[in-house]
Amino acid sequence: MPLLAVKILVGFVVGVLIGMSGVGGGVLLLPILIFGLGYAPRVAVGSDALFNFFTKIPAGLLHLKRGTVRRKVVGALAVGSIPGSICGVGMLVYIRHLYGDGVNSFIKTAVGFLLIVVPMLMLFQRRIEERVEHRPPTLKGFAGMALIGLVAGFLVGMTSVGSGSIIMMLLLLFYSFPPKQNVGTDIVHAVILTGVTSFLHFRLGNVDPRLVLSLLIGSIPGGLLGSHLATRMPMVWLRRILCALLLITGARMLWA
Repeated sequence: MPLLAVKILVGFVVGVLIGMSGVGGGVLLLPILIFGLGYAPRVAVGSDALFNFFTKIPAGLLHLKRGTVRRKVVGALAVGSIPGSICGVGMLVYIRHLYGDGVNSFIKTAVGFLLIVVPMLMLFQRRIEERVEHRPPTLKGFAGMALIGLVAGFLVGMTSVGSGSIIMMLLLLFYSFPPKQNVGTDIVHAVILTGVTSFLHFRLGNVDPRLVLSLLIGSIPGGLLGSHLATRMPMVWLRRILCALLLITGARMLWA
């Protein structure tokens, strides 16, 4: 099979899984780019960030139209996440300056760690939602939201993972927004964060535009099919299987 067709197929499969399970594109796509297609981790991270940026735009616009976005929260998160992303990318530049291609080993370790943390958070997400459903916010004000953005932005800058999953969980733990507003706010902010991150990586030559385009060609119909299948399959078990696979992949990255 020609390499272009393989990339389109990967985009299609990832799109289907995103549409069906709601699992973020970063945790699904990065291992395939690194282990399956053999891309250097820094190129995989930059290309994944740009892929996530384009895939989140339609959902973000839909949430804005429906009024399920807290714009002030998006702004507060961005105040922290933009400098956080700059610092995360800057950290990679510094490590590459010191160790050259050793930066790829650092990225693999960081991604491996997040591929263990994120699925574990997802497995317990429902229980956490039930416990905090009627609880008042434990973090209040602009500073707390900016701090959440700063932490997530730094991780996304280094790995492209967490623009949705980590921020979503932190908002869930420390704020008591309605679920739809939580999701809408998270997605719109992710558009901003992945946009900034992908731009920084593009300037550093860490983005393969042809790869991103091929993935998008497959992911758009894949996402539509996945959304259609989501109402016809047992999603709980699908998410559990995906989480188990991600945990195994993360462990392999850490101990490879």
